[in-house]
Amino acid sequence: MPAVQSSRAAQPSGINALAFDAYGTLFDVFSVTSLCDELFPGHGNALAQLWRAKQLQYSLLRSLMGRHKDFWGLTEDGLVYAANTLKLGLTADKRKRLMDAYLVLTAFPDVKPGLEVLKNRGLRLAILSNGEPKMLQAAAQSAGISGLLDAIISVEDVMTFKPAPQVYGLVATRLEVAATEAGLVSSNNWDINGAGSAGLQTFWVQRSPGEPQEELGFPASRIVHALTDLPALVRPSRSIQLSHFHVDPE
Repeated sequence: MPAVQSSRAAQPSGINALAFDAYGTLFDVFSVTSLCDELFPGHGNALAQLWRAKQLQYSLLRSLMGRHKDFWGLTEDGLVYAANTLKLGLTADKRKRLMDAYLVLTAFPDVKPGLEVLKNRGLRLAILSNGEPKMLQAAAQSAGISGLLDAIISVEDVMTFKPAPQVYGLVATRLEVAATEAGLVSSNNWDINGAGSAGLQTFWVQRSPGEPQEELGFPASRIVHALTDLPALVRPSRSIQLSHFHVDPE
């Protein structure tokens, strides 16, 4: 399978800023599985899978209900639900250890080298995530990518979750580029459709080979299989590139 594929959408051009989804794209949410299994032998995978599913479901349900709760809180709610469903004894200590694991999630191996090349080419880079700011900052620091980011953008700025269009509008505003110059990179195809609907150019990181696109009408501009595929597809305009270089007066 080739590293880069086209989709039915228009080809990306003139990208000066890229926002990256955090969970599942930069950080492996299932890196908590080993701790889940350590604390609940034989139930680690089931707990990790159900926890993630409820985390996403609660973000959508709370958006529809108009009852916002930050992502840290609903992540904890999802953990409690998953443990109760599986009839696991989630003590206060185990609950804290599992929640703290979200602050040090493992980054995928392509993340740092991919971001480094994009940054060196002059693109403005950010995280755009459902995550609460402190949990995102902790994960980025743990992964060693904080210095490569121009911004960490949380949905807390608009108090609703993806795929609400106002979330994606934060990218151009915070990175100070035109909306047409902004792109979103995500491994979650529903997120790609949300960003495409809001007018961003989109890059789907298809981490699971053979995974189909969602049928929501806004397919990815391009499909890649790792962040290291992106530099071949996006280059900033000359004006943006020059703005990243400081010229000392003579």
